[in-house]
Amino acid sequence: MNTIQLQEGIRDINLTYLMLAQQMIKEDKPAAIFRLGICQDLVDVLANLTPAQVIKMAASNMLLCRFRFDENLLLNMLTDYNKDRMMSQAHAAILMSAQPVAELA
Repeated sequence: MNTIQLQEGIRDINLTYLMLAQQMIKEDKPAAIFRLGICQDLVDVLANLTPAQVIKMAASNMLLCRFRFDENLLLNMLTDYNKDRMMSQAHAAILMSAQPVAELA
């Protein structure tokens, strides 16, 4: 994968993430805060971005989203299909809700 393809891939992921985040915020702000793992201030900023601002942010050469499961335990819960899947996902959601939300620096 060359640099141009990598940058295009990052742009596509960023654009998709920002558009999804805005849609989630419009539909259910408290659920969006939980699911995205971001603070109220950041939610307000994302909700008020214009389409031009979204496109400009998406063009960044770094990913704007990150994985929230930094622990092996959470990763295993989310990928373990041998046990009760609903129970594993519920337990993972509980553990993730205890993690601090990302804030504006």
